[in-house]
Amino acid sequence: MQSTVCILNFPNHILGEECTMEENSSIHEKHRQFQDSQEHRPCPDCGERDAIRDESRGEVTCANCGLVLDKNTIDSGPEWRAFTVEERDKRARTGSPINYALQDHDLSTMIDWRNRDAAGRQITSNRRAEIYRLRKWQRRSRVHSSIERNLASAMSELDRLSSQLGISQTVKETAAVLYRRALERRLIRGRSIDAMIAAAMYAGCRLREAPCTLDEIAYHSRINRKELGRCYRLLLRRLDVRMPISHPSNFIPRFAESLGLSSRVQRRAIKILEDARLKGITAGKDPTGLAASALYISAIMEGERRTQREIAEVARVTEVTVRNRYKELVRELKLAVEF
Repeated sequence: MQSTVCILNFPNHILGEECTMEENSSIHEKHRQFQDSQEHRPCPDCGERDAIRDESRGEVTCANCGLVLDKNTIDSGPEWRAFTVEERDKRARTGSPINYALQDHDLSTMIDWRNRDAAGRQITSNRRAEIYRLRKWQRRSRVHSSIERNLASAMSELDRLSSQLGISQTVKETAAVLYRRALERRLIRGRSIDAMIAAAMYAGCRLREAPCTLDEIAYHSRINRKELGRCYRLLLRRLDVRMPISHPSNFIPRFAESLGLSSRVQRRAIKILEDARLKGITAGKDPTGLAASALYISAIMEGERRTQREIAEVARVTEVTVRNRYKELVRELKLAVEF
């Protein structure tokens, strides 16, 4: 087994002790835990537990009185310095992070279909047949099990759906992690892959507070809304996911941008929704309908009037919903609105 010489920075340890690679990683983990304990231990001077770590000086100081709790700590960062983004990318020796939205986490090797080498030269005919066989077996090895074939199909649908909805990479990876957990617990068996990936997408939007409704995902995924809701409830129940409450204010920027409303209208609409929340008016009501009615009132008060039909079409609710909600908001909040 390969051995290295590791330098320990613990009290009561001998410097320069020889250890194996496994022991070396264990020592670094213990040192990290030791540094964490140094940060959370009470200050001997004032008794506070709030500490600040200064990586450039290698010191841990108390945030209250400034006493140095630890010094000469090990810097776990790179040994080189970079002053620009280009310089940092050039000197970095690590690859891109794991991408859960890809079937193989973006860690497998891709053999290009063009018969050229790394320098751009044509591959000889003798090597071409060998490269063809390597390419064929490489494709087979990526999806050699039913789980990997399932993931390949699901991640392709996830990529299409997120592109249609304009979902961010964070929400996309959250949905991918939820789907992988469902696949591990065998929740996909006997159910549609498209329906489960759409349900995971909606759950990811709710977890990351992205403004996306169940109707929009059902429309773009071509899945019945009832089936999509059933799969969504299954994910919450079997994966034990605690879903946060959807806030109407999350939909305000998106609706306002579609209607061409200014930032003043958005700020006033968010203020109206916050006042309504404090009075308990928003409990048990559709967040999109509340956001649409708050925008309708705010646009009138700021002199950027929009019709109820325009707002209802953007929010995907009926005009009756907008009318009922804005009347309730005006009555409960005692807003002076001239219709």
